[in-house]
Amino acid sequence: MFPFQIEKIYLDVQAEKDWVTQTVLKALPGIPVQRIEDKGSLIKQSLPKLDPIGTGKKNLLITRFYGRRLKPCPGTSRHICCGYYVINAVTNCPMDCSYCVLQGYLNNPFLTLYSNWDDLLQEIEGFLAIGRTPLSRLGTGELSDSLALESIFPISQFLVPFFARKDAILELKTKSIEVERLLSLDHRGRTVISWSLNPSQVIEGEESGTASLIERIQAAKRCQEAGYPLGFHFDPMIDYEGWEKGYEEVVDSLFRQIDPKRVVWISMGGFRYPAQLKRISEERFPRTGIFLGELFPGRDGKFRYLKGIRTEMYQKMVKWLKRVSPDLFIYLCMESREVWEEVFGWSPENSHHLNQLFDKRVQKFLNR
Repeated sequence: MFPFQIEKIYLDVQAEKDWVTQTVLKALPGIPVQRIEDKGSLIKQSLPKLDPIGTGKKNLLITRFYGRRLKPCPGTSRHICCGYYVINAVTNCPMDCSYCVLQGYLNNPFLTLYSNWDDLLQEIEGFLAIGRTPLSRLGTGELSDSLALESIFPISQFLVPFFARKDAILELKTKSIEVERLLSLDHRGRTVISWSLNPSQVIEGEESGTASLIERIQAAKRCQEAGYPLGFHFDPMIDYEGWEKGYEEVVDSLFRQIDPKRVVWISMGGFRYPAQLKRISEERFPRTGIFLGELFPGRDGKFRYLKGIRTEMYQKMVKWLKRVSPDLFIYLCMESREVWEEVFGWSPENSHHLNQLFDKRVQKFLNR
């Protein structure tokens, strides 16, 4: 994994006195700081027209967020969703994956950390106080990598102890090896540490700045030894020549190190993307091969592999995973009932039903 470098800090004057801001500034001594009063103008004027996304990853914007920071995962229309909630603590990521949908979604290319942390914890507290059923699952890994900024602001140090006392589950999803600060925390089994996995060929070609497959598995093993429940996400799965051998080797490598009894869930999802991503990604990554497959617009407007390709990939993955342990909890991300039925021979009735299955699975882990 390549250490990322912050070249400049843009500090919103409204965030200057926040303790989060002071923590980050102490962690980055010697980095130039420019105080700003209008972040909107900064976003419009400061970045070059040539690859603003890549440049933004090297520049940290510290600001406050006004509005809701906890929202349901947007999911996909007419597809089954797992009922996950997204915590907006950081947007953008120092890693640079060719397939990252954030390249086409976010109008702010800066790596952005929101400093009004106490407001966020209060919002989460209020959300959980309602006493939701099934058990709520929340995570920070949709708008950024959950652990990418641990060296400058250790989010885990605040969220893991917080959730240890709550009737809810936190998921920290990563492609990094930044787990050192997690190992001594009293998590009480309420935090799931999960990794996105792909064959080494995909990681090396499409996931710039991320940890290698072996590094990710070794980091997961350390968290396993610290008692954390683990999750793994084969998403996006890429259809390339030799994918069967590649993904089977990932499964074999993973479970040579990881006890399947410590894995609370595994997801699978085929590569999918909004139409605007292709142009952006091919400009930024001229050698990418991710758009070479048979990809067509689906019901939701996103481009996807043909259903037959997706179901074949999922079916083979399920076979390899169940060979390790028939008790693994495997689910599909953003797929229809008909795909579920072709892959597993059954399907959740709807998103709420899948959420109930998650609840049952998590409760089983907590009661061990």
